[in-house]
Amino acid sequence: MADMTTRTEIPAEVNNWYNKLLLDRATPILLHNRFAQIKDLARKAGTNVIKFRRYGVLAAATTALSEGVTPAGNQLSTTELTATVLQYGDYVTVTDIVDMQSYDPVLMGVAEDVLGDQVGDTLDQLCRDIIAAGTTVQFASTATDITEIGPAMKLNRTEVKEMVRTLRTNKAKPLMKMVNPSTGYNTTPLGRSFVGIISEYTLNDLDDATGWVPVEKYPNKSNVMEDEVGSLANVRFLMSTNAKTKTGTLVTTVHCTLIFGTRAYAQTRISGESLKNIVKPLGSAGSADPLNQRATSGWKATYVARILNQSWIGRIEHAVTE
Repeated sequence: MADMTTRTEIPAEVNNWYNKLLLDRATPILLHNRFAQIKDLARKAGTNVIKFRRYGVLAAATTALSEGVTPAGNQLSTTELTATVLQYGDYVTVTDIVDMQSYDPVLMGVAEDVLGDQVGDTLDQLCRDIIAAGTTVQFASTATDITEIGPAMKLNRTEVKEMVRTLRTNKAKPLMKMVNPSTGYNTTPLGRSFVGIISEYTLNDLDDATGWVPVEKYPNKSNVMEDEVGSLANVRFLMSTNAKTKTGTLVTTVHCTLIFGTRAYAQTRISGESLKNIVKPLGSAGSADPLNQRATSGWKATYVARILNQSWIGRIEHAVTE
């Protein structure tokens, strides 16, 4: 039977001395889901399609009223966006020999750690790929397409300011409140900020950028976000090893920096079915496992992400120092 965890995959522990604390696994920093609006779909709603509705903006009424004359009035307009919630999942199979001989509670450890990490990574990448495919895109320096991005076209203060200007022109609202100064090292406050997601390579470049303020030099650290690394030009940046990259033409890898405001995107699950850990113990398979040799631990999730306003989330495609 394929994809089965056996003694070949988990060797015997009695080998001089065994530390029951399992080694940490290298897992990515997960944060793309963190800033999404959550609008779940009711269970048994008769559909797996979620609908988002946005009202159009009314033009300013700058014409003075005439005495005794009722104005023509206005009419509301709406934009409807839909997304289809899908199922995702995986499982591992463990043999009875592993269960009998292993010092570790294998099925419990698999559910809590290995599969838990896989769930987080899966949902983070699903969200990332949706929001990194937006239509508000800026190519670094003089490039007008990803194929023109050269090695020297890296993220800097000018690029960030240009994207912030674009978002503000599009009436996107900053996501983070102003950070007032304290009596610490830096007495310059951080203004109301957009949020950016960068890769570890981009962070290395921004660390030398003009105007970059690393998080350890913030005037007030009381509301520093988890995984926040610094700020530049009214954008507070978080670093993720799951940040979006693409294959370039003049460079091997093009990195995508996301910058967005509030209510730019959303995520949807089905209520009560957002995430389940499913464990099938030895003997639960009946005649399909006549000698009680196999147990499984798995997960199943429902998920979809959706950009709510294309003009409120921007992507800068650029090179990095490798």
